[in-house]
Amino acid sequence: MVFRRLLRKRWVLGVVFGLSLIYFLTSTLKQEERTIRDRTLLEVRDSDHPIQWKVKFILGNSSRQISQCRNSIQGKSLLTDELGYVCERKDLLVNGCCNVNAPSSSQYVCKSCLANGCCSIYEYCVSCCLQPDKQPLLERFLNRAAEGFQNLFTAVEDHFELCLAKCRTSSQSVQHENTYRNPQAKYCYGESPPELLPI
Repeated sequence: MVFRRLLRKRWVLGVVFGLSLIYFLTSTLKQEERTIRDRTLLEVRDSDHPIQWKVKFILGNSSRQISQCRNSIQGKSLLTDELGYVCERKDLLVNGCCNVNAPSSSQYVCKSCLANGCCSIYEYCVSCCLQPDKQPLLERFLNRAAEGFQNLFTAVEDHFELCLAKCRTSSQSVQHENTYRNPQAKYCYGESPPELLPI
């Protein structure tokens, strides 16, 4: 009862309206700032912030403290770490790196990959893409990418993230946006699309 009477007073309604207006204006301005920041980020890749092509630690050097490894995470049975090693999930170390001494671990595996850089297994695509000799191919891709496609890769910080993104999001692998050009080789890091298989 007291609450209803209070809401009927004009000054209370004025205060509620004023606070709502202030909230609306501040949230709109914050959204505008975010939009401008995102647009600026997407316009041009920062030339002062190139992709890092080398990994910061060397696994074979036992005198160094081994840091954390990032890995492809999503594989049901296989994973690829940022050093290019592919291993079974059971052979993943606590720090996120593949155990290089495990029989299942191999570096820069291109087992299921075709000559055009398309692979049938995502983890092999990432591992093959991480080969140091693939750097010129990836640099050409970044330099020639259409503006809209390049925007997808602006958040990429290094070689590993680029390979994760490139193998996962290859629009060249699909035809008519709903079928794979080659269902056996749909994960691509290369420049040319997979061959179109007849239906």
